[in-house]
Amino acid sequence: MTLQLPRSPVPIFPLRGMFLYPAQMLPLHIFEPRYRQLIEDCLDGPGRIVLGTIIDDDHPPHVLPVAGLGEIVRHERLPDGRFHIWLLGLVRVRIAEVTSDRLYRKVACQSFDETQAAPDVGKLLRTQLRNAAQSRLEQKLEVPPAAGTGVLTDLLLQLLQLPQDLAQEIFIEQSIPERARMALAAHQRFPHSPPPSAETI
Repeated sequence: MTLQLPRSPVPIFPLRGMFLYPAQMLPLHIFEPRYRQLIEDCLDGPGRIVLGTIIDDDHPPHVLPVAGLGEIVRHERLPDGRFHIWLLGLVRVRIAEVTSDRLYRKVACQSFDETQAAPDVGKLLRTQLRNAAQSRLEQKLEVPPAAGTGVLTDLLLQLLQLPQDLAQEIFIEQSIPERARMALAAHQRFPHSPPPSAETI
């Protein structure tokens, strides 16, 4: 089922070196006043946020034109006004900044059209992606058997911890099989870092 994108502008939370992948659960600590306001507003509404990747040192910084749309699935309000939130990645989106009357920035979301892998190509890539991801984990990889090529590619990318320039290039690739090949090539290129446990993925 295709996710219906928000028709009205969505708050954007820009971070350097961070990407929000579909199906990823990302914990975030919110402490700046403008982003506290963002969370307060989201909790009063649909709870959806775009996590944008900062790509320069301008003020305000520019963000990658492809980003992750996420939904707050859990939050903890601290006594001093800060928040811990858990953001679930829903889908990649194309974004365009719009005028905001709040302390934080807002963007309009458009669909990010992806090319799927052919069945035989996808089957081979999924095997390679599972093996690559498993090699970077100490525990058994727990992924549903029906997980698609895109999901497995994004899982591997989360484990790789690539330089931002390369991660950006792969993140915005519209062809899922090509994105998978790029991730597998990066897996071969970069030595393994100490493997995280499955619970942190």
